[in-house]
Order: sequence, then C-alpha cells, then structure tokens
Amino acid sequence: MNILKRRSWELPEREATPEHIFLNRRQILAGLVGGGALLGSGLGMRPAFAEDDPSAGLYPVQRNPAFQLDRDLTAEDVASKYNNFYEFGSHKQIWSAAQDLKIRPWTVTLDGLIDNPQTIGIDDLLAKMPLEERLYRHRCVEAWSMAVPWSGFALADLVRLAGPQTGAKYLRFETFHDPSVASGQKQSWYPWPYVEGLTLEEATNELAFMATGVYGKPLANQFGAPVRLVSPWKYGFKSIKSVVRITFTDQRPVSFWEEIQPKEYGFWANVNPSVPHRRWPQASEKLLGTDERRTTLLFNGYEEQVAHLYKGMKGELLYM
Repeated sequence: MNILKRRSWELPEREATPEHIFLNRRQILAGLVGGGALLGSGLGMRPAFAEDDPSAGLYPVQRNPAFQLDRDLTAEDVASKYNNFYEFGSHKQIWSAAQDLKIRPWTVTLDGLIDNPQTIGIDDLLAKMPLEERLYRHRCVEAWSMAVPWSGFALADLVRLAGPQTGAKYLRFETFHDPSVASGQKQSWYPWPYVEGLTLEEATNELAFMATGVYGKPLANQFGAPVRLVSPWKYGFKSIKSVVRITFTDQRPVSFWEEIQPKEYGFWANVNPSVPHRRWPQASEKLLGTDERRTTLLFNGYEEQVAHLYKGMKGELLYM
C-alpha cells in the first residue's frame, strides 16, 4: 500500500477552494468592478496598476495546488500599498512613486558561466516559460509578514534556459539603475544598483520562483514589475525586484544590504525565530492588515524543503 506524505505547506484537498469556484469568483468580481457596482462600497477601489501591461492577457494563470498556505491571503489593497522598494524611497507607501517605472521595453540579460548567454525581452521570456500561480508566505526582516498569490515560473526553468557550466556556483541578480526615474537611486550612500544572490542549489530548489504576476494580474510596479525573485524561506530583502541581469559566477555575490551593513545582513538571510536582528526580534511576526501576531517558523515554515541545503555549513552565518 502506498502512503502519501503531505508536504508541510499543503492543505488537505477538502479544505482548498475548488478551482472552478475560485475562478468564477474572479470573473464575477472583475465584471462588477468594470460596471462600477463595487465603487460605492469601496471594494472597487483596490489598487490595480497593471492594466497597460501587454502581458495582461496571460493572467490569471492556473494555480499549482502543491503550494498552499496555513493562513488567509493578505488583502490585495493592503499588500499593494505597504511595500519596500528603496529605489523609490525608504517609506512604506512607495506604491505611487513606483508607477514612474517604465516596464516596457524591458530585457533580462543572462550571462557569465553559461552555455546560452542572451538578452531576452520580458514578453519573449514569458512565452518560453510555463506560468503558474503559487501561494507563498512572505516574511520581512522588519517582523511583518503577508501571504501572497504569486504568478510566474520556477527559477529552475530559467537556470535550464541559461545552461550553467561546471564552474557556476552562484547566481548574481541585479535590478535596474535609472536615477532619473527612481529618485531613491540618487542617494549616493547606497551601493546602487540593488544586487542579490543565491547559490545554484538554492536557485534550483523547488521553491525558488520568478514572479511576473500577483493577485491574478501582471505584477504591479511596487511589487517589482515586470519580474522579481521570490525565495519564500528567506527574509524579503533577498527577493530582489525588477530584475535586469542574472550572472552565473564562481564568486559569491555581495548583496546590497550586506555591503551596507554586514553585521546586520548576511548572504544567506534564512528566516529563523531564534536569531534576532539588531533592531527587530524575530520570534514573532505581525500579519499585515490584521491585528494578529504569529510565532515565526524556521525557514518561514519551509524547513522540510530547504533545510538540507545548509547541512554541514559550520562557521556560516546562515540566518541574517
């Protein structure tokens, strides 16, 4: 007899909303908003900043039922208006300023130790990738969290497209650099452009994801349009936004926050309730848009899927 062991993030099938009901609800809400029926209640006022994105017709995409949650999704209007995006400033209500970012044309360069170096337009990249929706927890180092329905593709698929060579050990991610649009990049004390990195093993883990949409639509700018990294077992600053370059290298990248303050931010930044940041205890977290606090989970609840990546790494500062 085969005994199926459910992964730690999965809900029992009886508790999941049937897909036809979920999709029908989306269609009904879209129709009501289009007709103005929700405007009086305020529900129609949720931020939806991606209507002009030429990829809008691709969404919503089919949800992958393997990636479920132990909590309700964060309301879109809450998640869309409480964002870190230092390119546009250091306050949380950055969504308005981020609308100045022009996301077409947009290219992503794959280079370094790979067999297939290329610069590819975002829409051509979307056409090459199998898109799906995943429900993920998101945990900020500032001790708040949210639950998000990301759309996009597995980072492992992009790694296969690049064809890493034997010497490639790390992926170095880089975001755009345009101070004329992003006023935060005029602040010379920051090491622009924003850089982040993963090991090749982390990048090919089943959880690593490149998000191109959220809440059934293309990514709004403040989420990191048109493509961002999502690594849900790590603190949110690792999930770099608005990616323009991914370099495969044999040298471990020095990330943006690590360069600014290496005593507070390390390369790994795996979520751990037992290791406090100097300014934010990590034992619990505030669920964005609610009055609820929850105990923080090791690896943000994804220990089963990623703990093996860090075995035998004595001397490494793995959790900040």
